[in-house]
Amino acid sequence: MTSAFLWGLLAASSLLIGGLLAFWFKISNKMLGLIMAFGSGVLISAVAFELAHEAVELAHGSGMAALGLFAGAIVFFAGDWIIGHMGGEDRKSIGAAHDNALGLPITLGIVLDGVPESIVIGISLLGGHTVSLAMLIAVFISNVPEAIAATTGLGAGGWSRFRIMRLWLLITVVCGVASLAGFVLLEHASNATQAFINMFAGGAILVMLADTMIPEAFEHGGKLAGLVNVMGFALAAYVSTIS
Repeated sequence: MTSAFLWGLLAASSLLIGGLLAFWFKISNKMLGLIMAFGSGVLISAVAFELAHEAVELAHGSGMAALGLFAGAIVFFAGDWIIGHMGGEDRKSIGAAHDNALGLPITLGIVLDGVPESIVIGISLLGGHTVSLAMLIAVFISNVPEAIAATTGLGAGGWSRFRIMRLWLLITVVCGVASLAGFVLLEHASNATQAFINMFAGGAILVMLADTMIPEAFEHGGKLAGLVNVMGFALAAYVSTIS
């Protein structure tokens, strides 16, 4: 249980790192777009080689993997739509400014993005297995550009550094708890249920990538973003083969 919480905490701690990087360095929009492209490639690979591969094996033809995929996509789409109408649609936009009134939707949006990934980290520990290194790296890397973009926007909107870092710390702890919940609540779950949860997270991640990270990556990173995206995919795929 402790391991599940700490691994989830570690994966989400890159939100704090991204926030600090935004404070210490002036990162160009192009560079941030390329970082997003790399993180997107890593997450796509993690969904394909970690979540989907294991879910299909666990489902044994029951259809639970496919059901989980579409359920996760629809739930994330609905949650993202609601948060967008609350004012949090630009939470990952590079160069956006978020005023004080957007604190709740920004927080809810980032939690919505991070919780499915964190639950999967907890699930990967079931059965006495070690943590999925590929998934851990994918979540860690993808959080960095998200935190940099949001920190820049929050700072431009008048948020203090202390308040911004407190937000990242809160979300990091929430993600750690989500990882713990994934381990505890699904410890005795059937293979079909685990397959559903794996692909639920996968569906949510894919919609998130298509809606936010990939468009931002190509808008600001240019055509080079495509190559960097492939590099991220290749790295995560390689890690999956050795872990």
